Amino acid sequence: MKSLRPVIVFNQFFTAMCKIKPFPPFSTVISLYRQLLLLGIRPNNYSLNIMANCYCCLGLVDLGFSILASFFKLGYQPDIVTFTNLINGLIHCNNLDHAVKLLDKAVKLGLQPTIYTYGTMFKGLCKTRNHAGARNLLRKMESHGRCMPDVVIYNTIIDCLCKDNLLAKALGLFSEMKTKDNNIHPDVQTYTTLIDMYCKEEEVYEARAIFDLMRRKGVYPDVITYNSLLDGYCLCGQMDEAKNLMDLMINDGCKPNIVTFSTLINGYCKSRKIDKALSLLHKMPLKGLTPDVVTYNTVIDALCKANRVNCASQLLKKMEFCGLKADVYTWNSMLHGLCKGEQINEAMELFREMESNGVVPDIITYNILCDGLCEAGRLGEAMEFFLTLPEMGLHPSSHTYTIIIKGLCKNGFLNEATELLRSMQDNGCPPDERTYNTIIKGFLLGKDVSKAIELVTIMRSNGSAADAHTASLFAGLLTDHAVSDTDKALLRNFFKT
Repeated sequence: MKSLRPVIVFNQFFTAMCKIKPFPPFSTVISLYRQLLLLGIRPNNYSLNIMANCYCCLGLVDLGFSILASFFKLGYQPDIVTFTNLINGLIHCNNLDHAVKLLDKAVKLGLQPTIYTYGTMFKGLCKTRNHAGARNLLRKMESHGRCMPDVVIYNTIIDCLCKDNLLAKALGLFSEMKTKDNNIHPDVQTYTTLIDMYCKEEEVYEARAIFDLMRRKGVYPDVITYNSLLDGYCLCGQMDEAKNLMDLMINDGCKPNIVTFSTLINGYCKSRKIDKALSLLHKMPLKGLTPDVVTYNTVIDALCKANRVNCASQLLKKMEFCGLKADVYTWNSMLHGLCKGEQINEAMELFREMESNGVVPDIITYNILCDGLCEAGRLGEAMEFFLTLPEMGLHPSSHTYTIIIKGLCKNGFLNEATELLRSMQDNGCPPDERTYNTIIKGFLLGKDVSKAIELVTIMRSNGSAADAHTASLFAGLLTDHAVSDTDKALLRNFFKT
């Protein structure tokens, strides 16, 4: 500034500033530009485009449009770069309709949109799930004939269609892309998008067909492609295929990452092949990968569900030894395993350890403990937890209420269970099908047929139905000698309705 260089030098400087990642100092560029104006340096059209871009990137689209006035005042004509900056600003401000109109205006003025202009529009349309608008713009782009769509634009639309489960339309666009005469070829992102969509739909056979096609076409899968297909195999329980795919991945020189191992570990756990999951977990450090909390949680949860709590406890210690802090999900898995194994004292001790480690229990934690305490015949302690939930800022779920109602019924407190059922609606937590079935079973086991039938009527009016166990209890009472003839008459009339 001391030597007052030509404006082109400052333009180069501002352009470089606008490219600073990850947070370009747009406000600073605007401030420096204003200082130049005060020094009497006349901006050119390139300077004005930089300012329009800065304003739009800051969400100040109105100030961006004010730059248009500067163009005309200084005798310049706005070009397609100017309009592209303004369109981009409108899209960032979720004003897509105005952006579409501005693009049409630019074309009417004789300006030719660039691939970047169109790309900005397609991103905006797809961000708002405007598939029809994106396809219409694609046709307009092709009809103009000067700037044809490239693979990035096709990928943007195909990805949007796949995310909205419009697989047929995505495949149609994919086929169109392959048959075009303008040398557009699907790239790894195109194929990966389709593979991922097929896998999410659990159509892994079709996903594998796309995978094999891309390899035949000389497009080599990357780690994201492999992970998508691997996830598909794991979702479908095809663990042998998943393992073979990982071997192929390694043979192709594509290095598995933590997502690869975590996906395969999760698949083995869901397929109850926990030892294979453990083996993979132990191999990760040898491959230069560090398992994260989610990976450990997956295996710990599977071990607890398989009644291997001791093994889960050892893995928890190893996890903490590696510097990872167990989260509420980890502790909940351990608590559930102990309660399931009727080790309620150990569960309560672990709960206190959880709190001492600074982990805040959630409603799932208390559900697990209340259920374990009720099953152990310690209803009073369960009720104490239940009644103090509001003090801890937690709201009982329908599952929480069902657990306590089940405990009350098990101990013969049917009236109290009924009162709790009534309070659910008042507390903004209406009973669900499981809740109704739980209390109905309680009355049936207590041989209170009329009350059970009354509750079934209420349950039906709320759109719920008796489960198979409840229905079998009703049927069993017809042959129960302890049931009075009056109640049996009620039951026969009940079955008729």
